[in-house]
Amino acid sequence: MSNLPRLLVLIALALVSVQVQGVQLKIATLTPEGSGWMEAMRAGAKEIKQRTEGRVIIKLYGGGTQGSDKTVLRLMRVGKLQGATFTGSGLVDRFPTIQLYSLPMVFRSLDEVDYVRERMDDTLMEEMKSVGLIGFGIAEGGFARMMSSSPVREPDDLAGKKVWVPEGDTSSYDAMKAMGLSPVALPLTDVMIGLQTGLIDVVTNSAVGAIVLQWHTRVKYVMQLPLVYIIGFLVIEEKAFDRLTPGDREIVSEVMQRVYEEFDESNRIDDAAAAKALIEQGLVEIEPDQEHVAEWRKAVMESNRALAEKGEVDLGLFNRMMGYLEEYRAQQGGRAGPVDAGTAAALVDGSE
Repeated sequence: MSNLPRLLVLIALALVSVQVQGVQLKIATLTPEGSGWMEAMRAGAKEIKQRTEGRVIIKLYGGGTQGSDKTVLRLMRVGKLQGATFTGSGLVDRFPTIQLYSLPMVFRSLDEVDYVRERMDDTLMEEMKSVGLIGFGIAEGGFARMMSSSPVREPDDLAGKKVWVPEGDTSSYDAMKAMGLSPVALPLTDVMIGLQTGLIDVVTNSAVGAIVLQWHTRVKYVMQLPLVYIIGFLVIEEKAFDRLTPGDREIVSEVMQRVYEEFDESNRIDDAAAAKALIEQGLVEIEPDQEHVAEWRKAVMESNRALAEKGEVDLGLFNRMMGYLEEYRAQQGGRAGPVDAGTAAALVDGSE
């Protein structure tokens, strides 16, 4: 009995020590160090630490230092990382339905994107919990367009060309096959080497993504056809998130949701500016043959539906998304809405 008070003191000291050390959330990202995106993430982490009085510490590993998306997911499963940022294709092994927005050639304009996202973003974030992940919103990455070292206007121009698709992105891989192309799956971290060595000839990326990753230095042409809508998001393992107190979870959610809302707004403007910069730096815009675009779109959309019917993405949510698109296009009299270089210029100049 005489040792009981001493034991209680030791327990109290241990609890105080845990509080002082805080809960550390290790988060990996491909975002380059020194970029505006990384600075915003670090500012958010600093705010969280201050507002939780050190109870929550977010440690960020930038620049892809933790490896490819597959490697990061494995590290999350074994608890060495508690979270990461991904694009739509990066999380397909864990939550395939997240690639819904990034199915090839679904969206034809940013207006269509806005109409669908306003109605479905919250549903996707809620569905993410079914696989044990907590999301904090979606940030737009722009439309990926085809970039190449030789001009591409029609299928014949791609004969014999090796086209990159993200590792694990079955929807893009199947879509490229449906278009009669030769896809090569590589992790994002290997694309630059692939361009330098000739392993791949053609890439798809947003304008801002191509500049940030320096891919624009290895290509000469960009086709003005929106192929894939790119999204980015941050997820944290639910079991790690649940270690936080309810109040601290609220703070982390508030800060990270705000960061991603700001990313979502600023990325559209940044990508429009980047599209303008690509042309100013010498890349040549190529207008595809519209007859072939219609053929490509038909084949790709059939591939997308087949993917949903196989269960690669939730069929109910796929049908819901397509229903919203039909609804929007009917309201517009069949018009998709602006998505051309003029729109980009207007965004940059602040006239829209």
